[in-house]
Amino acid sequence: MAIPDFQEMMNPVLSIYEKCGTEIRPRDIENEIATIFNLSDEDQQQMIPSNIETVLRNRVSWAVYYLFRAGLLDRPKRGYYKISETGIKEIQLNNKINVAYLRKFQSFIEFASSENRKTVQEENIIKNEDMQTPDEMLANAQALYYDNLQSELLRKLKLIDPIRFEQIVLQLMEKMNYGVGSMTKMSHDGGIDGIIDEDELGLEKIYLQAKRYSENKVNEKEMQNFAGALGCSPVRKGVFITTSYFDERAKEKAKSVQGKVIRLVDGDELTRLMIKHNLGVQLKTKIEIKKIDEDFFGDE
Repeated sequence: MAIPDFQEMMNPVLSIYEKCGTEIRPRDIENEIATIFNLSDEDQQQMIPSNIETVLRNRVSWAVYYLFRAGLLDRPKRGYYKISETGIKEIQLNNKINVAYLRKFQSFIEFASSENRKTVQEENIIKNEDMQTPDEMLANAQALYYDNLQSELLRKLKLIDPIRFEQIVLQLMEKMNYGVGSMTKMSHDGGIDGIIDEDELGLEKIYLQAKRYSENKVNEKEMQNFAGALGCSPVRKGVFITTSYFDERAKEKAKSVQGKVIRLVDGDELTRLMIKHNLGVQLKTKIEIKKIDEDFFGDE
């Protein structure tokens, strides 16, 4: 079963706090929430995009926090919550609780529209169309930005001169600490575009092939040329990099070369590596996300 969004958890969370009648932490009710929604062990171990905590813990925590902001839960001390008188009344009403419903409570309206929030941020809190917690929205926005950056970077790579692309491939290998690279002659390179010296004496080398394609996939013949050049030399390792993809026969050919290792890097992986090693991209802005240091305040 899919993990319910944090709004769907609000009614069960409030009911658990009502039955408990005492102060407990959000994490202490995770197992009961998992049982109510029939979540599997795999569901309970699923992580949010940032990998800092489970989806279950994140959504339970935000459900508790929003109920607290609406006054349905009290927070008697650091990290612990208990049902409030207002929360008990809501249990008796048996209404469907979600973010829109919480707008009936003045304390939640003040939370959602506090002076330091812009109108668009208020709308996101109230509407929350994707039913995601703020942590999930932030992580997914980051992922969307990253995907757009990858797409734009790949588009740029497909437009540059093939010789410039070969130079970029060499720069990337050097950025990844594989050693100093050099280009081969522009013609009659025998399927080799560049050579990496993995050590200062050049005792270990890596052969490189770079194909800047807009649409065409790297085919078996091209892989055969690269494998042949590698096979006729003492070099044991090769890297074939393209802005496109490799067809299945090319992949099989790369695997079949005896005594050699050919690593294939397609356009998707190429752009990921370039972003990771800051090649062709630069830092636009840096955002720090902070949270309350509960230990600083001690017991409330």
